[in-house]
Amino acid sequence: MNKFLPILSWLPSYNKSSLVGDLSAGITVGIMLVPQGMAYAMLAGLPPIYGLYAATVPLLIYAILGTSRQLAVGPVAMVSLLVASGVGALAEHGTTEFVSLCLLLAMMVGLIQLIMGLGRLGFLVNFLSHPVIAGFTSAAALIIGFSQLKHLLGLDIPRAKIHKIIVSVFENIGQVNVPTLLIGIGGIVTILSLKRVNKRLPSPLIVVVLGLAVVSFLGLDSKGVDLVREVPSGLPAFAIPVFSTDMIMSLLPIALTIALISYVESYAVAKAIQNKHKDYELDPNQELIGLGAANIFGSLFSAFPVTGGFSRSAVNDQAGAKTGIAAIISAALVVLALMFLTPYFYNLPKAVLAAIIMVAVFGLIDFKEAVHLWKTDRYDFLAFAITFLATLFVGIEQGILIGIAVSLAVILYKISYPHVAELEQIPMSPTFRNIERFENLVSNKEAIILRYDAPLFFANCASFKEKILSKITERPEAKRVVLDVSGISHVDSSAIHILKDLHKILKDKKILLQFADVKGPIRDLFQRNGLHDKFGKDNFFLSVKDAADSSETKVISFQQEFLFQTNTSQLN
Repeated sequence: MNKFLPILSWLPSYNKSSLVGDLSAGITVGIMLVPQGMAYAMLAGLPPIYGLYAATVPLLIYAILGTSRQLAVGPVAMVSLLVASGVGALAEHGTTEFVSLCLLLAMMVGLIQLIMGLGRLGFLVNFLSHPVIAGFTSAAALIIGFSQLKHLLGLDIPRAKIHKIIVSVFENIGQVNVPTLLIGIGGIVTILSLKRVNKRLPSPLIVVVLGLAVVSFLGLDSKGVDLVREVPSGLPAFAIPVFSTDMIMSLLPIALTIALISYVESYAVAKAIQNKHKDYELDPNQELIGLGAANIFGSLFSAFPVTGGFSRSAVNDQAGAKTGIAAIISAALVVLALMFLTPYFYNLPKAVLAAIIMVAVFGLIDFKEAVHLWKTDRYDFLAFAITFLATLFVGIEQGILIGIAVSLAVILYKISYPHVAELEQIPMSPTFRNIERFENLVSNKEAIILRYDAPLFFANCASFKEKILSKITERPEAKRVVLDVSGISHVDSSAIHILKDLHKILKDKKILLQFADVKGPIRDLFQRNGLHDKFGKDNFFLSVKDAADSSETKVISFQQEFLFQTNTSQLN
């Protein structure tokens, strides 16, 4: 039962010492959630109240079904941006239709994650490689930051690509609302300064309070400062999202994207935190179930898609969270805010919420990773760069799909052209090593010795054959090809045919084909396909040393046999 309801693994043994940490963390994160939830709802194109709705029911559901005890589930910048981009293509931000689509989207995201979890399909997220995620996240962070310029500057800038936003800002630079700009910059500086003093300080809430105070005392609402204004009070009502086949099909691409991206983000931070706590284990598939259920039940109570967030989870852990009770306490604080505090948000400047969003996404821009990939793996850097540029200039959903496609293309290329090493002997040693990595090796002029470091199958057997033939062209004096197949763990039927063709080609060239260090399952496969008899059992060796030391009389015998067969065929 504990497997299906992880809360049962820790609730029966819950004690006062855990309550102290959970209470501290729950209050801290709950205080953060109120301004952040409103800010991320605004980023998603929704009225701010929906950010508070998204910070209630989903937290409770995940506390029951999730396996991480410190993960803080709720609205996050990345998912909010995806919601704004995906649903914004179907309806105008803030409209009733837009809200309905967002709630349906949360239901769909939850169902996809739930189905993946029940079907134990968590491995699918492995197709989202780290370079792709880093490139996508960095570009998305820039998009989020630029999308908030209109609130930071008090300008009426339509949604558009980054370069168009920049052009629009310069065209309207003379219309910048100075009080709004000062509030926004002041908010950013204050949050960053407070983080330097103490990361556990509720800097977003402090900035919200300061913003409310400045607007109220200076009467800035009459100076053109854009305010949040009316925020409904009370808890969200239960309602099944409105849906139709057309709506579902239109939302399906963005729902799949959010389901995968949000799970990757959530599981990454949950795993990082769990590594510091050895008293429980994460279950990837149960995490999908927990997040899926959180989104499904959240959608029934006016929540847009949610996931585990980096910053809040880190604060939750640092503040002492021991169990899911911390999340329940955070949700309770948001409920109190919904019931009693919403009237006080009337004078809250949208520039303050923009400042909260911009600071939150600053850390997502990972240029250090780009430099690291450039130095260590150019293929991964290519995946990073293409994903980054595609997300930035083509689109959010298209960017992640292009990134996945590039990653798969790189994988296919590496599979098709795996590492092949030419070996020579270390002096006074039975060991053979790669000639490109070691110096002063002892060469064997009459033998080409190659090590193949990959399974041999349909995708790479053609390049395998080409590599051997090119080596023979480079070394026409060679009489033997010795294949070190210690790195080959699998051979399929296509590769068997290639080996037969290769044997025939080499035989026509009077070159002997030999094998060293063949694994047991591969020997069995060769035996079943008649390769032992075809190639000659005495051409299989236990080690490269044995093959290299095989007598030259074997080559002479092979050449004589070849001449005999040739002459016989001519007589016939």
